[in-house]
Amino acid sequence: MDDTLRRWLLALLGPATDTADLDLRYARLHSARAVALEVLRERRATLLAQPLKVALSGVVSVDTSGNVAALDRQIEDLENPATPVPDENDPDSPTGGGVLYLHERPRR
Repeated sequence: MDDTLRRWLLALLGPATDTADLDLRYARLHSARAVALEVLRERRATLLAQPLKVALSGVVSVDTSGNVAALDRQIEDLENPATPVPDENDPDSPTGGGVLYLHERPRR
């Protein structure tokens, strides 16, 4: 994985993300989009394994359902093929030469 991809993934996933783990995932998946989706889905699953709301009357209240919704939005955005990913535009990438979008022309 080159530095551009690593920076893009860290910007998307946060600077505390383990870069060695990202390198291993990229070597296995050959796609920055797939790596990001895998990490985000794991984070979502971890949040869902815990109670989303905890409250102690008059003491503390914690609600992580907003975090799940934010992860859902990130995942939905990355699943959209129109979302640009650095390695999908590089002709030398292991996944190929990019993405071609077909649009219907208006009829006359």
